[in-house]
Amino acid sequence: MINVEVCVGSACHLKGAYNVINKLQKLIDNKGLKNKVTVKAAFCLGNCTNAVSVKINNEGVLSVSEDNVEEFFEKNIAGRL
Repeated sequence: MINVEVCVGSACHLKGAYNVINKLQKLIDNKGLKNKVTVKAAFCLGNCTNAVSVKINNEGVLSVSEDNVEEFFEKNIAGRL
């Protein structure tokens, strides 16, 4: 199981955290990965200047935007399955 945490703190919220979450959830649904990937909201992952911050399986924090969420998904989530 891959656990994805998306920061919804102030900086990330302003930079589109909920849109990133929605896009990730759609990608997971479209690829039939509901049983393999979970997406959860988190508060401050400590990378506010590079928001939207995302952490996968409690590893390092990555920066994601609405523009690169599909590329991020393929490389960092689908690539692990």
